[in-house]
Amino acid sequence: VFYSEGKSYWPIFRGIIKIILKVSDLNIVFITSDKKDPAFNHENTRFKVYLTDEKYVRRWLFANLDANLVIMTMPDLNKDNFIRSKYKGHYLYIQHGLVSLHMAYRFGAFDYFDSIFCAGPHHVNEIQLIEKLYNLPKKKLFKHGYARFDLLFSKRKKINSKTKIKCILFAPTWGEKASIESGIANNLIEKILLLGYKIIFRPHPESYKSSYLKIKKLLIKYSHNKNFFYDKNISSMESYISSDALITDWSGSAIEYSLALKKPVIFLDLPKKINNQKYLDINIEPIEISIRNKIGIIVNIQDITYELITSLETKKINIDNIVYNLGNSDHYGAKYILEILNYKSLK
Repeated sequence: VFYSEGKSYWPIFRGIIKIILKVSDLNIVFITSDKKDPAFNHENTRFKVYLTDEKYVRRWLFANLDANLVIMTMPDLNKDNFIRSKYKGHYLYIQHGLVSLHMAYRFGAFDYFDSIFCAGPHHVNEIQLIEKLYNLPKKKLFKHGYARFDLLFSKRKKINSKTKIKCILFAPTWGEKASIESGIANNLIEKILLLGYKIIFRPHPESYKSSYLKIKKLLIKYSHNKNFFYDKNISSMESYISSDALITDWSGSAIEYSLALKKPVIFLDLPKKINNQKYLDINIEPIEISIRNKIGIIVNIQDITYELITSLETKKINIDNIVYNLGNSDHYGAKYILEILNYKSLK
């Protein structure tokens, strides 16, 4: 059983599901909380898709789910309204970003999973240290990679890294102190448009849940500007490809954007996205902190000028030590899942 919070997560599951259906006779149930999930368009007699809510029905459903293996990108298992089933089953977490696991996620977010797919070495190190520090049962850690990164990396050769910046992607993260929620987004969009650039506004899926009215006000204000574009197709990577530079706050998309596409990044100097106040207990600097100056520049909105944007350059960094199985994560994901199920494994 796969569970998806919404359509933006389909690119993470799609490749793995296709391989499993091709090389095995296993049946897959795909449960989603989004009626527009692309999974509904995937036709296979052994692939069934069902819709649930994100509240009481989902809680009951997963509490009574009888499955050999449950796979998801949503953390916080056994918290709030998302609990493990009363039936014995194996729970696997797949990364939906490259950020570290101890600052951006809540305390104990991964404690109740049996296995973790790790996008890079930093995830392995973080989980192992968390287990040691809090005396937790050891989970099975797999060197998986990251499908969304693979997708973007495959587009790299089609992009001219020296292209003059004409279009800027604004993709903030979510949270109380993030760009949209704090009101900074309005000032940023207004400034970029006044400087004469095109801007693509791509809110995080979680911001639609907590700040829908603020997003709606921005769309009403700027939708008539010919240089303002709104990317509501969050399962697509088109805005990443068509833009020339990225502006964000603490979104993990910056890591993907810079390393996979070799495009410049501007970080807004806003407070860290801290969902775990105990993150300093883990004596590893989160990658979203350590990598900021290596892949982009950090500025205040008032420091963003035409001269600064025209001088942007992509910073070179070795990605081999950051992401596992570059370009081949789907194969390894399917391979590991078959191993968990004691099915004939892929080579």
